[in-house]
Amino acid sequence: MASGQQRAQQNIDAFMQWQATQSNDDFKQITLKGQLNRTEIAKAVGCGKSALLQNPALRNALRLLEDSLREKGVLPPLTDTAPRTLAGPKLYDNTAHNRALESKRLSRLEAENIELKAKVKELENTLTRFGELSETLSEIGFMPR
Repeated sequence: MASGQQRAQQNIDAFMQWQATQSNDDFKQITLKGQLNRTEIAKAVGCGKSALLQNPALRNALRLLEDSLREKGVLPPLTDTAPRTLAGPKLYDNTAHNRALESKRLSRLEAENIELKAKVKELENTLTRFGELSETLSEIGFMPR
């Protein structure tokens, strides 16, 4: 069984061999959201997608490949914000779950509020109608018990 370092080197060698056999059209076919599809690359190379993300040498080789493809016009150029987002990890937002729950609760309460307003309007119309009926009956002199 190969050690982690040996397996990492095997993945890099397999990536380099795969890269050498691909044409620009092949790269265009596996483009996803302006970059090469990591899942497709992992399948072709025979490694896990995690190796593309965790192995620094493999990650760097992939970045260099994408940069060269951008220079050739195979991949679209990076936007101004892309290098900043690629440079560091995403910050964990511990309030995201609470915001999602509050958003669901708010939409549920708004729907309930609309239903209650409709019911109040309906009851006000009914009260107006029966108020007029009550007035008419009292004028006639017939009062229900």
